[in-house]
Amino acid sequence: MTDLQTRTAAPRAGALRRAAPALLGYAAVRALGLLVLLLWSAARDKSAYTLLTARWDALWYVRVAELGYGYEVRLPNGDVHSNLAFFPLLPWLERLVAAVSPLSYADGGFVVSLVASLAAAWGIFAVADHVYGRRAGVCAVLLWAVLPVGIVQSMAYSESLFTALAAWSLYAVLTGRWVTAGVLASAAGLTRPVGAAVVAAVWAAAIASLVAERRAARSGWAEDAAGAHGVPEPAPSPARRLAGMLLAPLGTAGYVLWVGHRTGAGPLGYLDVQAGWRNGFDGGYAFAGFVAGKFTSFPSALAGAGLILGVASVVWLYGVGVRQRQPLPLLVHSGLVTLLALCASSYFGSKPRLLMPAFPLLLPLALLLARARPRRSAVVLGSLAVAGAVYGAFWLNGSGPP
Repeated sequence: MTDLQTRTAAPRAGALRRAAPALLGYAAVRALGLLVLLLWSAARDKSAYTLLTARWDALWYVRVAELGYGYEVRLPNGDVHSNLAFFPLLPWLERLVAAVSPLSYADGGFVVSLVASLAAAWGIFAVADHVYGRRAGVCAVLLWAVLPVGIVQSMAYSESLFTALAAWSLYAVLTGRWVTAGVLASAAGLTRPVGAAVVAAVWAAAIASLVAERRAARSGWAEDAAGAHGVPEPAPSPARRLAGMLLAPLGTAGYVLWVGHRTGAGPLGYLDVQAGWRNGFDGGYAFAGFVAGKFTSFPSALAGAGLILGVASVVWLYGVGVRQRQPLPLLVHSGLVTLLALCASSYFGSKPRLLMPAFPLLLPLALLLARARPRRSAVVLGSLAVAGAVYGAFWLNGSGPP
């Protein structure tokens, strides 16, 4: 074995060991959240497991797994809620778990989410560790775990699965594994509509890498110019890079085109399906009206102020990431996820969880915690974990969908 092979094999063999503190911390935070949810739900004579696996979107995924596509609900106002709005990867995995075990489809969704949430935590650690170091990686994972809506990571929803695929695709891009990045981006595109953000990140990184190579070739520099542009440091194989670019959009494009064919509405048929749910992209106009409506009375005005503060915080964190020169694929991914979440025209209460896959937004905060004294970081993260567990239990026991 050559010295290069030894250096390559050692990091791979120790990858899990290196990520262990982040994964153990993540598991502890999620266990706390589930325990508080169990106690809170029991006090209200509700089933915590039902809240996690058999309400809201989880029911729609189970219906896809059980009955396939074609189920719809027609509301009195004429709206049509079709299960074609839900991308197929999670239902496929639910069906697979049910086929190879005695578990139900709902149970399968819960198992997939638990496993995927750990994979997502590991992927977030890998990305943050690669860019900023191990301690920042641990802090990034714990910040993702203690999000106020972190309980969704344990629900039979697709957020954890999507975040896992997105994080590992971005890591593959950062480390020059273009084919792997393309395959994972394609799988992410079969999970949620926002999979297009992962595709865009792969394409942006590939184009930036190509441009950097050509500039370096013209200048005659021997050094690799790609690192300065936030794209992979290893010199990529042109064929592999092209293969990754071609693979990345297959999931999103394949499902959207299939829906258009099934509905007979052509390539844009999926937009008609979303319109039936009164969901679309309006540049944030409806959301702005929703926030403005909160200021019509005093109690709700506090909620409106909180929403404005939350949006401002998200925009500020993105700006800090730009100033800190986060790698280009991370900025593209988090920027598009944020844009699509904030500018969707309905389901305003779901926007916090829709932002969950934009984990690079947490990297500036992770850097601050990584540079602080360990005791101070532990106090901050511990307090946020308790607050997030309580809020998650309160949130899921409410009347509206998360």
